[in-house]
Amino acid sequence: MSNLEISRAPRLDQYVAAALPRISRAYAVKLINDGMVKVNDSVALKAGTKVRETDVVFIDYDEDVLEAIPDIELEVLYEDDDCVVICKPSGLLSHSKGVYNPEATVGTWLRSRYTPDDLEDVKAVVDQRVGIVHRLDRATSGVMICAKNAKATSWLQKQFSQRRVKKSYVAIVSGHFAQEHAIIEMPIERNPKKPQTFRVGINGKVATTEYQVTATNDEFSLVDLRPTTGRTHQLRVHLHHLGHPIVGDTLYGGLQADRLYLHAHSLELTLPNRERKTFTVPVPADFQEFMERS
Repeated sequence: MSNLEISRAPRLDQYVAAALPRISRAYAVKLINDGMVKVNDSVALKAGTKVRETDVVFIDYDEDVLEAIPDIELEVLYEDDDCVVICKPSGLLSHSKGVYNPEATVGTWLRSRYTPDDLEDVKAVVDQRVGIVHRLDRATSGVMICAKNAKATSWLQKQFSQRRVKKSYVAIVSGHFAQEHAIIEMPIERNPKKPQTFRVGINGKVATTEYQVTATNDEFSLVDLRPTTGRTHQLRVHLHHLGHPIVGDTLYGGLQADRLYLHAHSLELTLPNRERKTFTVPVPADFQEFMERS
């Protein structure tokens, strides 16, 4: 239970999230919807309810008894004392954004493999990003590498930041390209009109993607993508800007579909043991099925 004295927030969900800093804003909304939050003894509330200075807010939730995050099984492609390579399914978050979230993620799955002393040092009970050295969007499937200790985390992060990692993706996009093979060099910046998205813009960071068309049908193209930079939503933004959004990517104008048709196919890098390795995850069968039925 919580009746913490904090500055009043204009919205009830904001107030609850501020009072319970280990939970996410979305989870605060769930508590309100579940009747766990009272304002002046009233429970029939909405997340957008305004909280006045004189209101008495009661939150029936104890942060010391957090909900158990469900265990999940992930396909392991490779593992040693320093790292683990997995196949991330579409729909699974790489990690939550620094606050408590009862949803299972790659980050929560990784905890059992991370060095215990390192976990204690970084307080990973709250921070689900421990060991996550790169990220795949929730809807993207494919190969992903994670670190199992602090030293390996630093090594692998440098591999990515210094562009020593070679990544390849496969996507299905709308339409047909004028050229079957080309290199896209377009800077990417956050879209101020829609902050959760990005766009091509002159004030953005350098972003480079090579593409190769491998198959087409009447409406769609199957393409291999090789980004040499790692900007957020890079492939999605570049393809949208060219007028060929990824199927299922409704955030960037893509056709509504049963999934985002973007798959991280291979990852080549030097492991902490100094061995250069390439890991691949076969393209899901539904990619070929989509091309055949479209």
